[in-house]
Amino acid sequence: MLKHGMDKLRNVAIIAHGGAGKTTLAEAILFNTGRTTRLGKVDDGTAIMDFDPEEHKRNISISTAFNFYEFEGHQVTLIDTPGFANFVEDTRACLRAAGGAVVIISAISGVKVQTEKVWGFADQFEVPKIVFVSKMDRERANFLRAADDIEKVLKTPSVILQLPIGAEADFKGVIDLMSMKAYIYETNGSGKFKVEEIPADMRDEADEYREKMIEAIAEADDELIEKFLDTGELNDEELDLGLREGILTKKFVPVVCGSALKNIGVQPLLSLINHSLPSLLHRAPSVGTDPDTADEVTRKWSNEEPFSAYVFKTIADPYAGKLSIFKIISGKLSSDSTVFNSSKGIKERIGHIFALEGKKQKALGSVEAGEIAAVAKLKETQTGDTLCDESNQIIYPKTELAKPVITFAIVPKSKNDEDKLSSALHKIMEEDLTISLSRDEQTHQALISGMGQVHIEVIVEKLHRKFNVEVELHEPKVPYKETIKGTVKVQGKYKKQSGGRGQYGDTWIEMKPLPHGGGFEFINSIVGGVIPRQYIPAVEKGIVEAMNKGVLAGFPMVDVSVTLYDGSHHSVDSSEMAFKVAGSMAFKKAAAQAKPVLLEPIVNLDIDVPGDYVGDIIGDLNSRRGRVLGVEPKANCQTVKAQVPMAEVLKYAPDLRSMTGGRGLFTLEFSHYDEVPASTCAKIVAEYKKDDEE
Repeated sequence: MLKHGMDKLRNVAIIAHGGAGKTTLAEAILFNTGRTTRLGKVDDGTAIMDFDPEEHKRNISISTAFNFYEFEGHQVTLIDTPGFANFVEDTRACLRAAGGAVVIISAISGVKVQTEKVWGFADQFEVPKIVFVSKMDRERANFLRAADDIEKVLKTPSVILQLPIGAEADFKGVIDLMSMKAYIYETNGSGKFKVEEIPADMRDEADEYREKMIEAIAEADDELIEKFLDTGELNDEELDLGLREGILTKKFVPVVCGSALKNIGVQPLLSLINHSLPSLLHRAPSVGTDPDTADEVTRKWSNEEPFSAYVFKTIADPYAGKLSIFKIISGKLSSDSTVFNSSKGIKERIGHIFALEGKKQKALGSVEAGEIAAVAKLKETQTGDTLCDESNQIIYPKTELAKPVITFAIVPKSKNDEDKLSSALHKIMEEDLTISLSRDEQTHQALISGMGQVHIEVIVEKLHRKFNVEVELHEPKVPYKETIKGTVKVQGKYKKQSGGRGQYGDTWIEMKPLPHGGGFEFINSIVGGVIPRQYIPAVEKGIVEAMNKGVLAGFPMVDVSVTLYDGSHHSVDSSEMAFKVAGSMAFKKAAAQAKPVLLEPIVNLDIDVPGDYVGDIIGDLNSRRGRVLGVEPKANCQTVKAQVPMAEVLKYAPDLRSMTGGRGLFTLEFSHYDEVPASTCAKIVAEYKKDDEE
């Protein structure tokens, strides 16, 4: 239940590249607002926002964590997101629920690849942003260089609101350009500070940057710019108004600084969140559709509107069961009530409602518009579903996530593991929508796909820890196929006499190629009963079974036409089995003589890279036997479109990351089968024959 009103509610995500210090800042915020009694640290495993063993093992956030705090009369839900490339799609999904974002930029490394990505996610959902330049206490820290990156790399105007006092080991506080006061901190991590006058040696610099700040803020509003041009000054109220307007309209982002690890500069950041990130009252209504008419429907951020909520994340909690995390768009929700899942067309019973506190939960009696909460054990509800009032239905659009980029064959270690694997994977997949599971009917392999090798490794660790399932990962087999290029006529004759009744079947077939995708065609041209009608299906069956294992390397054969045009039979010795064997013999003989060739799967590859890398990407694709279809310009990058043999891009994700310094992204989907060049074919055939022998 809201304590302070919707205008005092904030849902704030902390976003950045991996290792920038998001969780460290979240821990400092919780400590400074009295939510914790000690400053949790990632490196020693005491951070309450990183609680999975996999996160402790790698010292990175793998899944978004939630907590809440109160500060200066505001109620804030804190959303601590992953920044590592393999898990950043979780950040995209959870930014959907944020009303504002604190973007951390390292004072050492500046804007990095994942910073650009999460910045784009925030823009996708029109989330207003504040930039916090972190690690000012570290060696080589440079505040102005990091701030400059915002305009150079992120192409966004910035407004500096603070200047650091000192840097590296001498960093001890910040100058607030709004109040023109200095905040001098104790260096023991307590967060205690004194408000003092600006140091004399920094006064001129502070005056210069205050003037730049006022001018930039004034330009956010027509009335303010008129007053500024007339008087050259704005009062505190006007500065606050212009700052909020500039952030909301994305005319600029404000920039502050500090050290989360030393707990310096955190309280001014909290005040800035309260006063400058807009409340829901400033946000546009949410748009959905009526499930019956498909007409557009809107909901205002109001308790007076019919209830509706969007489920943006699911957690498989070992104690509470499945937790569905949602944001209420409109109306109110009480525990022990019933809601309608308009995405599934079913009713769901709401038991206890929880606020999330890291890995813990706090029971709530009710929640209101704009709040983020969780409910346990909904039977059918999944991530992306809409919950609403049954008499006022609406469906909100689902968040589109990136497709998986790497695939492994997953093999259970024992029969017991095999029995539990499917169920365990599907529970993990409820949490993580970027995982896909499939089975290749040709290779008979179970395939698991994800956003990178570390992502898949974490899934394997979770299978073992949560569900006691052990598996091995292997490189997936490429589903090659075989076909023919020539036309031949052959005889397939099966004759066996071993005392008593024998076996006799005699067939003549013509085999010729079909166009790619033609599959299989069987034509019965027998006349005069040279092969009795009851034996014709057996001939076809023998041919179909023989097609499962081609003559080159044992891959299935496709795109062939077989005409049965002649043969003979024996009144006593002929049987369905004899003609099935004869058909199979004829097919194998024909396939060997009809210029057999190997076919390989070709995939469509769309690669987004900065323009500087296009030449390298095209050269690499050529070395992989790829065919570049074209290059299309996009905002801040170029898209290289190509078709490449699947065998050449099984491990493309780490290769692309290496080539582009992590700045490249790609999507991949099956296109068609094409003939393997003769030189490559010989190597593949030799490898598979060797495997068969082993």
